This record gives sequence, C-alpha cells and structure tokens, in this order.
Amino acid sequence: MAAHRKPRRRSASGNTARTAATIALAGAATATGLDGTGHAEPQLTPGQVKAKVDELYQEAEVATEKYNGAKEKAEHARERLTALQDRAARKEERLNTARDALGSVAAAQYRAGGIDPALQLALSDDPDRYLQNAEFVERTGDRQRSAVAGVREQLREIEQLRGAAHIELTSLKSRQTELRRHKKTITGKLGSARRLLSRLTVQERAAFGDAPGTDRASRSTAVRDGLAAPGSAGSQAPNSRAAAAVSYAYQKLGSPYVWGATGPDAFDCSGLVQAAYRSAGVSLPRTTYSQIDAGRRVSRSELLPGDLVFFYAGISHVGIYVGNGRMIHAPNPSAPVRVAPLDEMPFVGATRVV
Repeated sequence: MAAHRKPRRRSASGNTARTAATIALAGAATATGLDGTGHAEPQLTPGQVKAKVDELYQEAEVATEKYNGAKEKAEHARERLTALQDRAARKEERLNTARDALGSVAAAQYRAGGIDPALQLALSDDPDRYLQNAEFVERTGDRQRSAVAGVREQLREIEQLRGAAHIELTSLKSRQTELRRHKKTITGKLGSARRLLSRLTVQERAAFGDAPGTDRASRSTAVRDGLAAPGSAGSQAPNSRAAAAVSYAYQKLGSPYVWGATGPDAFDCSGLVQAAYRSAGVSLPRTTYSQIDAGRRVSRSELLPGDLVFFYAGISHVGIYVGNGRMIHAPNPSAPVRVAPLDEMPFVGATRVV
C-alpha cells in the first residue's frame, strides 16, 4: 500500500526569500549589463567628452550672462533704494524741524489757555488722521495755516518715498533670488564639465587645452601670435577708442576666465569687452545681449579692429575683433583670454562702438 503523505507546505518566508534573491540577481544583471540592457553610464570617447564639455560650457555661459544681467539690475535697484532712503531721511529731518516749530507754538497756546485743533493734528503721529481731518486747518491763522500745510506736504512726500522704497526693496529681493538661481545653474554646469574632463588622461586633456600647465602654454602662444598685431590693429581701427580697447585686450592675453569677472586680472567674455572699452573711456552694458545694441551693427565683411563680434543664437558670447579674421576673447574656464579665429564658434553679428 502506498503511503499517504500530506504535501509539504512551502514556507512563506522561504518563498519570499527566494523571490527577493531572484529580484536582486535580476537587478544585478541589469546593472552590470548581463542581460544586454544595462543602464550603466556609457563610456565616452575623448571627442564625445570634448563635445559634451563644450556644450556644458556654452550653457554655463548663457546662465552667466543672465547672472550678469540680474546682478546689474540688482545693483541699480540697490542704488535707487539707497537714494530713496536718503531722501526720506532728509525730509524726515526737515519734518522734525517743522514739527518742533509747531510744538513751540502749541506750547505757547497751551500756556495761553488751549491748543489749536490744527496744531494737535500736525503734531500727531497718525498722518492718515491728520489728512482726513485737514479741514481743521482752516480754523488757524494764515501763518499757522501755512506751517501746518507744509507739515502735511512733507508727510505726504515721506509716505510716497517710503512706498517707492518698498517697491525697490521688493525688486532687489527678486533680483537676489534670480542671482541665486543662475549661480546654481552655472556651478552645476561647470561641475558636470569638470567631472567629464576628469575621465580623460592628462594627454587627452592637453589636446583640449585643459591640462595642468596649459594656461601657461596658452599665454605664451597667444602672446607670440599677437606680438605684432596690436600696432597694426590699432592703425586699422575706426577710431582711437577702438584702438585703445584692442590694445587693452592684447595686454590681458593669458588672463584666466572666471564667470562674472570684469578684471583687472580675470574676466568672463562680456566682462573683458566691458573692461577693454572702459579703459578707452567708453561705458558699455554688462551683458552680451545688451552690448550688441551698444553701437552700429556691421556685417562680417565690414569688420574693423575694435568691433564687437557675437556668437550663438542666444547672443551668449562676445569677443573683440583684432583683424585678419581673428578676435581676442575669454573662452571658458578651460582656457585663458586668447586670440582665436572667428570661425571657432557660430557667428551671429557684430557691432561697432561709436
């Protein structure tokens, strides 16, 4: 007779353990590419790394120009706020003087047996109540009426200044928030670029101008290539200001690129242009997309030394033309200020500063 045995029940915990192990193995296989569909980060060739790094640098430069614009607006808002606060403070001093004078009149009237209602209102700390009850001023004499009217006008002006200052403060806070956002974008893009470049050997990075000692080599090469150019470029420039800007740019060859910098020892692209023309006594806007409108537009065939040359569809990069199809510009964190061909980037327009 066959033995009748109850089928052995599978342990719930054992089944769960085997399922978990299966999932873990499957996950490991996926992560390591054992099933042919791995999600590990692909190994990029040096050329692909350079292309991606260039893209990140360009995106960082777009954010840098937005940062520069927001910073410029924040500075203007801060200046306006300070001016409004100063004006309000001066008016408050004059108001206090006027109120002190009215207080003296009020004291004299009190000693004489009463305080005029208009003076009570003028000396009140509640401007709204004063303005709402200004009809009481009509009960005073001409001299007191004029004094009280002056206090009323000063109160109104101070309230207006305080309102304008509040608007500027709100604007300043908004710009500061914008600055933080752009700064976060810039540092993120540059950090990604650095991580990509760290995958390359020193030799591979040297080929892209991003190896230790490259800045020194670039400085020597740039200066050597441009030794005879400043004088000849200056003689071809449309005016003395353009010639002075070109001369300044040559003096800064080899200076490092630092986003947001305007010299004298480091620059971003628009910072170099602004500093060069500032040295020539010309004030230019801070950003590329404002600098392109700072003069007369010229075609590529009309370029003369000192003209501003712009690149990329978003007008996110600028250089100073120096003749012979070349410019001086601050490229990106991987390279210092240097001489480069216009064809290095997509040309979108040029402006002659007048």
